[in-house]
Amino acid sequence: MSIAYKRILLKLSGEVLAGERKTGIDNDTVIKICKSVKKIADMGVEVGIVVGGGNFWRGRTSEHMDRARADHIGMLATAMNSLALCDALEQLGADVRVQTAIEMRQIAEPYIRSRAIRHFEKGRIVIFGCGTGSPFFSTDTAAALRAVEINADVLLKATNVDGIYDKDPNRFDDAVKFDDITFRDALARDIKVMDSTAFSLCKDNDLSILVFNLENPDNIVKAVQGETIGTLVTN
Repeated sequence: MSIAYKRILLKLSGEVLAGERKTGIDNDTVIKICKSVKKIADMGVEVGIVVGGGNFWRGRTSEHMDRARADHIGMLATAMNSLALCDALEQLGADVRVQTAIEMRQIAEPYIRSRAIRHFEKGRIVIFGCGTGSPFFSTDTAAALRAVEINADVLLKATNVDGIYDKDPNRFDDAVKFDDITFRDALARDIKVMDSTAFSLCKDNDLSILVFNLENPDNIVKAVQGETIGTLVTN
């Protein structure tokens, strides 16, 4: 099978790992997602993953807590999700490494760019935990940063909608979906599918973003094969 992208960065929300439970980790859901990730790795795609932590903790909605500390708790939530993904992928026979932006040497490697790239060259999947390691930055921004650092061909943003619309498709029946859109237009429209920092980082480094629905995990396979799904954001 032909592939459109040799090295990708896959951004997963923490909530998607919870499945219908809405919180925590649903093993069946995680395995289903990881089967598709393993499939593209077996096709020869070099896979990096950044996962959020919203199934455990949402720092921005934590009232009465210092924002920086709330974000640090969120980073630890992403580390738990990273380890869960790692375990599921290993159960499926994949070779995986977890690297974290906050050092926790007993359970993961510290993030080192050159080591991550070497893992890709050896056919390993690399999961990047703890966001950027700094508060006030979302895991979307972390995904954009890691994608640029590892020279990814595309950032795949797996979400709960099938692309980018001109307005919220859950609220407006006449919402129109874009097959493609420029970063400039996405920023001007204040598109909320990713934060503006992530969009700007990708725009400045000419890194395309493909936004697609993860309800069917096989969309990951379709994405790397270059099929027309979701919305492609480019310069």
